[in-house]
Amino acid sequence: MSTLTERTETATGYHAGRTLPLRVELARQLKRRRTLVMGAVLAVLPFVLLIAFAVGGTPGGRNNQVTLMDTATASGANFAAVNLFVSAGFLLVVPVALFCGDTVASEASWSSLRYLLAAPVPRARLLWSKLAVALGLSLAAMVLLPVVALAAGTAAYGWGPLQIPTGGALDTGTAAQRLAVVVAYIFVSQLVTAALAFWLSTRTDAPLGAVGGAVGLTIVGNVLDAVTALGHWRDFLPAHWQFAWADAVQPHLEWPGMIQGAAISVTYALVLFALAFRGFARKDVVS
Repeated sequence: MSTLTERTETATGYHAGRTLPLRVELARQLKRRRTLVMGAVLAVLPFVLLIAFAVGGTPGGRNNQVTLMDTATASGANFAAVNLFVSAGFLLVVPVALFCGDTVASEASWSSLRYLLAAPVPRARLLWSKLAVALGLSLAAMVLLPVVALAAGTAAYGWGPLQIPTGGALDTGTAAQRLAVVVAYIFVSQLVTAALAFWLSTRTDAPLGAVGGAVGLTIVGNVLDAVTALGHWRDFLPAHWQFAWADAVQPHLEWPGMIQGAAISVTYALVLFALAFRGFARKDVVS
């Protein structure tokens, strides 16, 4: 009797692992207006900074202290590093929160989520597909910015070594490798925001609530990190390590800070992703 029931409930040729292919979900997300707008914003930012430096003149150190910003016009590599520096704290948080927070909640707001599950797409499969595409788009956004900045900076300031504020320089090959390390670390450090947005997306039918909640809580983390009275407790805040990638643009690459920051970020992210899958598996989907 049980065998007969299984045969009547499962259509011929149906395989749960083949439902909602990544290419289909990726094509859907790439066509959305918010994806195109976010890509345009990140691609335009380097040109905005070029205009700002052209109008404001060449940056100079204050009180004989040279910072990364002061070396922005030294070469295309320096300009790319500066773009990452000014964006890592907030701007790059937005696409991560947008792509991960909008993915499930938007389906609920369109009242299409229940139809996807009735296809039938297993709940875990649906979440994995949407999460993989959201993280892929987030990584693409983080790669797009420095690539455009490197091209624009090279055209404006020339191709040359990465000048280090503390003295010395990295040749072009080493500079490219270090910038790749920086992008990889920023992506890992933003996994907390991604996981938070994704978890909120499975809990609400309002995409803006999931995206705004993730961005807001990320800002709260930055504020708490600025409270020096917390002492060593700040070491457990992901925000405390968000600029640990600066150790990659030094004469000698230093890993300890980035390793600790990555470990904290991945730990928080795994817990939040687990909560998202567990909660969605038990959720009564009516949207």
